[in-house]
Amino acid sequence: MKFPGKRKNKHYFPVTEKGREIADPHYIAEPFHLVGIDQLLVDIECGVEPEFLARHGLKKGESRILADKDAEEIYLELKGGGRIRGEFAGGSVGNTLHNYSTLSDERSIALGAIKRNITVGDYAFKYIRNTSSKVDLSWLQPSDNPMGRAMCFVTPDGERTFGISKGCMNDFAPGSVPAEVIEKAPALLISAYLLREEKDPIFAATVRACDLALKARVPVVMTLGTASLIGSGRDFFRGFIEKYVSVVAMNDQEALALTGEKDPLLAADKALDLADLVLLTVGEHGLYLAGWVDEKFARRTTYELHSKSISEYNKFEFSRPMRKSDCASPLRIYTHINPFMGGPGVIKNTNGAGDGALAALLHDMGARKYHHAKVPNSPKNLENSLTYSSLAQIAKYANRVSYEVLAQNSPRLARGLPEREASLEEAYWDS
Repeated sequence: MKFPGKRKNKHYFPVTEKGREIADPHYIAEPFHLVGIDQLLVDIECGVEPEFLARHGLKKGESRILADKDAEEIYLELKGGGRIRGEFAGGSVGNTLHNYSTLSDERSIALGAIKRNITVGDYAFKYIRNTSSKVDLSWLQPSDNPMGRAMCFVTPDGERTFGISKGCMNDFAPGSVPAEVIEKAPALLISAYLLREEKDPIFAATVRACDLALKARVPVVMTLGTASLIGSGRDFFRGFIEKYVSVVAMNDQEALALTGEKDPLLAADKALDLADLVLLTVGEHGLYLAGWVDEKFARRTTYELHSKSISEYNKFEFSRPMRKSDCASPLRIYTHINPFMGGPGVIKNTNGAGDGALAALLHDMGARKYHHAKVPNSPKNLENSLTYSSLAQIAKYANRVSYEVLAQNSPRLARGLPEREASLEEAYWDS
């Protein structure tokens, strides 16, 4: 596995000290595949005016389910008007799995349903073509329904609005969930979209996968998707997160819908009542991370202390987050970072920036498990930590990946981070 950023080897693989690294340097006791459940979709990106959205009953900035017939009519109108910018493999979880594998050079496994008969040039073919070869698609469930489509309508201000044509995206059934894949993963990635309709097979499959993960102590990571969905089922999602989810990822609007708090730092703080680790992206204002640590493992920052709605909130940002249930004396920890270099000079749309930040966090979570198996006797192994790096370090890495996604105008990374920038993600073990 590639470690996040440019690492100082003496901290991670100290081969000069006897007994810390196992004899065979290539031996890995367990697999390190990240696993995610997704509604497999092809993203169709197009440029439209606000009146186009109003004419088709689409609310700006939100997501709506479209009948297959309506979606086809809109698609033909866009195609005829030359407004389609591109057709790509999509889905929030699919984007994150692809970016995780690109960053870590490690295998990930996608679970979901895909069209049974795939032909060159169709939507299913485009999905496979635009997905990293490191993403294992062999566990996908074949379906007789067509491929799902997500139309991303980008208005001149860069705001994204989605119209979803379901196809086979919800056909993934509980019987297709591979228990052994879930139980051996460093994390299970899901999204709130999977839980939109209780009657859909993918709803029951997601619950079964979460039950397996909970039993095996595999962290469940959940991305919230859209504010309207969370707002319409707020009590359900709060209960689901509290029961199953270790890590919750969201933007400021989704955080408001979940917690009722407009202030992002207070929203992250309230989300800690439900989950163990919170990633909250706030667009041009950067991102926040909030988590728990046992007081005896808390590490004080060497940076200047900052106060916002919480006084000196970054005091222990050099700590590695843990599950609250594993803390004898739990302590809340926070960090915030502004956009890398102020953000790209030109942002055509913000599609995938949050998924990129989450991929960086998942990379760090995978690195923790990898290092624990690779160097089992290292004093850097904290058995109950959720991540490999400190909260502040993860924020820098997630921020940098988000920048790269925005700069290339695509939700899926074409490559890892530029080598010349890698030193920005050095760890804080000497702090």
